[in-house]
Amino acid sequence: MLDQLDDYLLPRLVQLEAPILAVVGGSTGAGKSTLVNTVIGKVVSEPGVLRPTTRSPVLIHHPADADWFVGDRVLPGMARTASEEPGGMEDAGQLRLVAADSVPRGLAILDAPDIDSVVQANRDLATQLLAAADLWLFVTTAARYSDAVPWEFLQSASDRSTAVAVVLDRAPSETIDDITGHLAQMLLERGLGDSPLFSIQETVVDGNGMLPQQAVAGIKDWLIDLAADAEARAGVVRRTLQGAVSAMVKTTPPFAAAVKAQAETALELRSSVESAYDQGVKDIAKASQDGTLLRGEVLARWQQFVGTGELLKGLQSNGGRLRDRLKNSLGNKPAETRDVSDAIQSGLESLLSEHATAAAERAEKAWQGTAPGRQLLNAAADRPAADGQSAGVEGKAGASAAKAGASGNDVVPSLGMLSEQFPAAASRAVREWQAFVLDLVRKEGADKKSTAKILEYGVNGLGLSLMVVMFASAAGIPKGAQTSAGVGSAVVGQRLLEAVFGDKAVQGMVDKAREDLDGKVHALMDAEFARYLAVLDQHPVDAETARQLTEAARAVEDCT
Repeated sequence: MLDQLDDYLLPRLVQLEAPILAVVGGSTGAGKSTLVNTVIGKVVSEPGVLRPTTRSPVLIHHPADADWFVGDRVLPGMARTASEEPGGMEDAGQLRLVAADSVPRGLAILDAPDIDSVVQANRDLATQLLAAADLWLFVTTAARYSDAVPWEFLQSASDRSTAVAVVLDRAPSETIDDITGHLAQMLLERGLGDSPLFSIQETVVDGNGMLPQQAVAGIKDWLIDLAADAEARAGVVRRTLQGAVSAMVKTTPPFAAAVKAQAETALELRSSVESAYDQGVKDIAKASQDGTLLRGEVLARWQQFVGTGELLKGLQSNGGRLRDRLKNSLGNKPAETRDVSDAIQSGLESLLSEHATAAAERAEKAWQGTAPGRQLLNAAADRPAADGQSAGVEGKAGASAAKAGASGNDVVPSLGMLSEQFPAAASRAVREWQAFVLDLVRKEGADKKSTAKILEYGVNGLGLSLMVVMFASAAGIPKGAQTSAGVGSAVVGQRLLEAVFGDKAVQGMVDKAREDLDGKVHALMDAEFARYLAVLDQHPVDAETARQLTEAARAVEDCT
């Protein structure tokens, strides 16, 4: 529809007085080029049956009408060439212009590729050219006049009220009347009963591959008369133009509605996945602040590191004694520092993987709940894997892996699973976050009286304390009987940090550590979310297209 707007409707509306463009179309071997060459009186178009590759269409016009076609008035997307001889070196798909005195002024003839060519590009070009025609000169043969493909084109012409003339070629003399009668009846039944019908008796071509002039005399005379009659030309143009506009106006609303529905569906699919991963980000943020991480190996290593049991008792008696014990505990334990750091890294990586997996499963479930989503998931499961990716063989990727084994091609892992890149990316993010926290401790102590204390307690020990305090920051720091094994252990780190940096500085450091971790979590989840977006991006839908097409159809309708 957009091509027809550019190639025909808008140019024709701007210049109604331009010559009629008669496009000669038909099936392979129907004799289109032979007919054109014979009508013109010289070989200007090489028969497509001899060149089944993509070839340049040929537009023949009177020399005085050249200005109408050398520019981009019609078919603006096609380059022009003025090669006079067929079979030249012009690029495939170029529009070859040929000036010939034998073509009457006010008429141009365009020889199009075969509508049923074995080459897809030829078929597409033929369709485009026919949609740009004021008049179809449709060529078929006695042997193939009832074929389905030609009638699909003729039916579309009827639906759009396009002006059509039909040529029955290679008709045996003994059956020409019967075949012509049957063809006329078929045209009548399909709304083309007023279309001129010409027949060419089966005959022998001359050395140049052209028919005897008397065989095409009726067609040639009809074209000459049409070109000479300004009122008849205007009638053809009006009929085809108004038919094309009416068809477009009729087709536009349901098409625009379908485009709009697709755009809304794409937005809903994106939103459902976005919600799934947003929930994952929130769950990670909560679990990294409510004490969830202060369990298991992290808790055991932290308690071993600081001797939490004794130190917690000291919290309620002598603050100075606590600081002395902390100093002795934290000052010279590089090995245990690494143990705590490794435990935190492992725990945080497990937390990230757990919630990223849950997000992927939620997103997949949301898509599985809709027909479009299921189609996209199936398409994603069947597509080849990118470099460095291969299918898993367990869990949700099992079916995809089975398909891969059967076809010999790897496929990407199921979208409902973690990507293969996630574990390494998560590990790198956690290490970078831990390095950020240690650097934060160093910077906070720079140029302050606390520098000496930092050296006493050790940057690593203070950094680990800050991590532990952050992991319990949303749970509060309980006191006395409220102290629990996990969150209560953070009290030690809290008191230590406050002793070194002060209350306000500690809170600022916790906020910065949390902000940095949140940023890294967002980046990790965005990368996982992007896998779903990549599937959607393979089927782009622009909601603006519906509005633009509707407005264009209305504008064209107003012009007519």
